[in-house]
Amino acid sequence: MLAIPIWIALLLGHISLDLTVSPVLWHAHEMLFGFAVAVILGFLLTAGKAWTGLDTPRGVVLAALAGLWLTARLAAIFAPYGVYVVLDLLLLPMVGTIFTTVLIRAGNWHNLPLGGVLLLLALANAAFHAALSGLIEIEPVRALHAGLALVVLIESVIAGRVIPAFTMSALPGVRLKVPPLMERAALGTTAISLALWVLIPPNAFTATALGAAGTLHVLRFLRWKPMRTRSRPILWVLHLAYAWLPVGLVLLGMSQLGIVGVSSGIHALAVGATGGLIIGMITRTARGHTGRTLQASRLEVAAYLLVASAAVARVLLPLVAPQHLAIWLAVAATAWGAAFALYLFVYAPWLIATRLDGKDG
Repeated sequence: MLAIPIWIALLLGHISLDLTVSPVLWHAHEMLFGFAVAVILGFLLTAGKAWTGLDTPRGVVLAALAGLWLTARLAAIFAPYGVYVVLDLLLLPMVGTIFTTVLIRAGNWHNLPLGGVLLLLALANAAFHAALSGLIEIEPVRALHAGLALVVLIESVIAGRVIPAFTMSALPGVRLKVPPLMERAALGTTAISLALWVLIPPNAFTATALGAAGTLHVLRFLRWKPMRTRSRPILWVLHLAYAWLPVGLVLLGMSQLGIVGVSSGIHALAVGATGGLIIGMITRTARGHTGRTLQASRLEVAAYLLVASAAVARVLLPLVAPQHLAIWLAVAATAWGAAFALYLFVYAPWLIATRLDGKDG
């Protein structure tokens, strides 16, 4: 709610902050390793208990992890860089180790690769700080690209599980099945093409691989019958967000050929796909875990549309009318901030209270 409007105000020169890193790197890092990673960790700790039947952190331990996350976010603005680094590097390895240990104890080998991705995210974060500190000779933004690629891989895997399952659950009689070969091809091509994007200079082969990955995601998406969800906002928000994933991959491929700037693809993945999936999942899961019906209210639908509007304003409108970029950035920041303000207004009272049905949350 706050970070994006602050960033755009910084970018447009309306405010100033004495940050320990450059504003653009602060923005990119905090949205990835502050915002998106926090949601991923929360989701996986919750899902880990459901998948294994074993306890994951709660109570004082969970509060300490949340406090560590918050302290690192504040340290990015108010503390010396060394303090920020130490605080920022602790959370991912801790939660990754906890999550992986739970899976191993339960023999849940199917989900173990997700634990590996968390540890890779921790390495990407460490590489970012090492590059900033001059310990390794890479551009810090390269580590951020690696972080985004890993987030997109997690989204690709989890979306492939939850979106069809949620859709079939809400629409009786609907059966969704993606051929296993298409599923493996989509995920494998995505992993390879994003690795090429991160690791080697722009080239036509990487552009082709990213385009192929985007095409496979479109075919996968169509198998989920997205148009059947039109009357169910709590469903269509996830389908709409996922649709941004192939858009982002194709735009990244076009940037390899110099047709568009790399920022277009990055923000299609970060705002459209990641932001959209997050607003959709944090509303649905919070409703379920507070004992409420899985039915979005008008305010929640407004939040969904605002995030989608932010993606259009940040990604598509600058391609159509780049001369008005400052306006599109302000529109996107306002829409994004308003969306998460609505979430806070609706959900904060629910999340600090006991469940309606008295069950364990």
